Amino acid sequence: MNALDHTHFIPGGSIGRAFRANFLGEAPNWYKLTIAAFLIINPIILYTTSPFVTGWVLIGEFIFTLAMALKCYPLQPGGLLAIEAVLLKMTSSESVFHEVTENIQVILLLMFMVAGIYFMKSLLLYVFTKLLINVRSKTTLSLLFCGVSAILSAFLDALTVTAVLIAVAIGFYAVYHKVASNRQAHPEHDHSSDDAVVEYHRSDLDQFRAFLRSLIMHGAVGTALGGVCTLVGEPQNLLIAEKAGWDFLEFFINMAPVTVPALAAGLITCFFLEKTAIAGYGAKLPDAVREVLANFARDQEQKRSKRDVVELWVQGVVAVILVLSLAFHVAEVGIIGLMIIVLLTAFNGVIQEARIGHAFEEALPFTALLVVFFAIVAVIHEQHLFEPITHFVLSLEPEQQPGMLFLANGVLSMISDNVFVATVYINEVKTALTAGEITREHFDKLAIAINTGTNLPSVATPNGQAAFLFLLTSALAPLIRLSYGRMVIMALPYTLVLTVVALFCVVYAL
Repeated sequence: MNALDHTHFIPGGSIGRAFRANFLGEAPNWYKLTIAAFLIINPIILYTTSPFVTGWVLIGEFIFTLAMALKCYPLQPGGLLAIEAVLLKMTSSESVFHEVTENIQVILLLMFMVAGIYFMKSLLLYVFTKLLINVRSKTTLSLLFCGVSAILSAFLDALTVTAVLIAVAIGFYAVYHKVASNRQAHPEHDHSSDDAVVEYHRSDLDQFRAFLRSLIMHGAVGTALGGVCTLVGEPQNLLIAEKAGWDFLEFFINMAPVTVPALAAGLITCFFLEKTAIAGYGAKLPDAVREVLANFARDQEQKRSKRDVVELWVQGVVAVILVLSLAFHVAEVGIIGLMIIVLLTAFNGVIQEARIGHAFEEALPFTALLVVFFAIVAVIHEQHLFEPITHFVLSLEPEQQPGMLFLANGVLSMISDNVFVATVYINEVKTALTAGEITREHFDKLAIAINTGTNLPSVATPNGQAAFLFLLTSALAPLIRLSYGRMVIMALPYTLVLTVVALFCVVYAL
C-alpha cells in the first residue's frame, strides 16, 4: 500500500483533510488558517498597493509568528513568509546570502559556543547542586542563583545556563517526587503524575514547586542581567559588537555605565522579592525535602568515580581557558567555541559521533531561525522600510535619541524577539553612520541603547528572551506549574526596575 492509498483510510478523512492536519502539525486550526491567510493576501497587497506597504505587513506577520512561538516554533511559519518574500521579489536570494555572510560571527557563536558549553554541563550541575544543598537561607540562595547565572551567562551562553538550571530542578524534583509517591524501590517512576503522591506529602510537594519556581525565575533573570554585559551573553550582542567594531573588553567597558547599575538593581530586586514574598516569590524549601535531597546528593558523591572527578577538573581548566580566550580575543567567538568542543571531548573521552551530535540540538533550531531573521532584514533593507523611523529618531535632539531607541527596542522586544529587533535597528543606525548622518561617538551611544533596550525590558515576556521561552517550553514548566501568565507576573517587578534604571542610565550616564 502506498502513501496515497493510506490517506483514504483516515477515519472520516480525505487527502485534503490529511494535508490540513499535516500543515504546521499540532498548531491550533485558527493559527494554521491565519498563516495560510497571510500567504494568500501578501501577493494581493503587493499588486494592489506597493512593496513598501507589503513589507510592513510582512514585518507584522513575522512578529506575529514570534509572539505566538508557544503555538508553533517560528521557524516554519516565518520561513514560509521569507520564502514568499523572495518569490515576490521583495528581496533576492543573493541579498539573503549577503545578510548571512555579514553576520557569520553570530551564526558561528550559536553553532559552536552553545555546543561547547554543553560538554561543560557536569561542572555547572555540580556548582548549582552544591548551592542548593548547602545554602539554607532562601534569600542568600536566590541571590547566589541570580548572581552565578549572571556571571556564567556573561562568559558562556544564557540558553546553556538555563538548560543547566532546568536539569538541576528536574533532577531534584524527580528525586523528591519518587519519595513523596512512596516509589523508592521502583527505578521507573513518572514524576509528571501526582496520582501516587501520598496525602501527607502533598503540601510539601506544592511548597517545593513554589520554591523551585522562584529559584528558577531568579536564575533566568540572572541570565539576562549577565547576558547584556558581554558580547557572548546573547546572540544579538555579538552582532552589535561586530557592527561597532568592539572586541570583548571594549564591549564590556562601553556597556558598563548601563549594565553595572542594572545588575546591581536586579540583585537588590531579588533580595526585596524574597523578603516581601510578593509576585510568587519567598517560598522556603521544606525541611523534609531538604533531607531527601541531601541524602541523594551524598549518594551521588559516593558513586563518583576517579574518571568523573578528572572530568570535572578538565572542565574547570577549560572554563578558565575559555574566559581568557574571550578576554584577550584570541579568535572569533565561534572559533573559540569550536576549540572548547575539541578540548572537552578529547580529554573527557567523548569520541562517538552520536554523543557529539546531542550538543548541537539546543542551538541549531535557533540558528536556522536566525537565518530567517536575516531574510526578513534583507526585505527591510531593500524596501527601505525603517528609513522613516530612523529619520524620525535622528531628527530628535541628539540627547533624546538614545532614550527613544531604548524604549522602542524594549517595547518591540517584549512582544517579538530581541535578536530580530536588535538586528533591524543596529543595521539602520550603522547605515546612518556610513552615510555621515551621525558621528561615531553618537553611534556608540545608540548602539548601547539598542543592546540594553533589547536585553533588559525583554524579560517582561517569554517571547522576548530566548532563555525564557526555552524555560517555558521545557519539561520543567508543567512540573512546577510555571505557566505563561505566572512567568509574566513573576517577571513584572524585574521588568519595571530594570527598565527604569537602564533608561535613566542611558539618558544621563552615556
